[in-house]
Amino acid sequence: MNAPVIAVTGMAFEAKIARGRGVEAVFAARSDWLERALSDALARGCSGIVSFGTAGGLAADLAPGALIVADEICGPFGPLKTDAAWSARIVESFAGTPLAGNTHRGTMAGVAAPVTSEADKRSLHSSTGALAVDMESHIAGAIATARGLPFAVCRAVVDPAWRTLPPAATAGLRDDGTTAIAPILRELMRQPSQLGALVRLAADARAARTTLVQARHALEKSGALILR
Repeated sequence: MNAPVIAVTGMAFEAKIARGRGVEAVFAARSDWLERALSDALARGCSGIVSFGTAGGLAADLAPGALIVADEICGPFGPLKTDAAWSARIVESFAGTPLAGNTHRGTMAGVAAPVTSEADKRSLHSSTGALAVDMESHIAGAIATARGLPFAVCRAVVDPAWRTLPPAATAGLRDDGTTAIAPILRELMRQPSQLGALVRLAADARAARTTLVQARHALEKSGALILR
């Protein structure tokens, strides 16, 4: 039996979408927890690592739900290339689906802390040329490179480049990648004017989730996440 591909995600809901035949998923919002979870999964056997989930948009023309299949990661560990053949298989699996015209190739930025403001997103795009940003791909890529494993990235834009996230958006994120409601409610009570932005973010999140589910179904059908 082939060793599974490991999907590396930041949040529990992303891992739930990613799991399936031949795919094990690990998740955590805190980098050291994520590294530990990935190391434990690698010890059980692995044929490749895919960074899967949501990302913040940096390119101004990418709307919520746009899909990024990255060619490289630009982050704290320097440039990290993805596996060209595997990335091509992933893109090919979207042919004939709604994702075919909504999939973009390019650079993903990796960061250690959320990039939440429009100004910071604009600055990061200017300095890196990256299409989008996340907090997990550079970790997954560095570990895959060190282990000599194939590495790919498949991420959906959740908050576009022109959107500044309200503090409530990140208030409930726990270190383990799950979400607590109480801190979000407290933040809204402190500053009720955030509600409108939070509602818009919820709509963006639905678009990103729809894309991820569609991508996962297409990848399952094509077998693009099965490595031999």
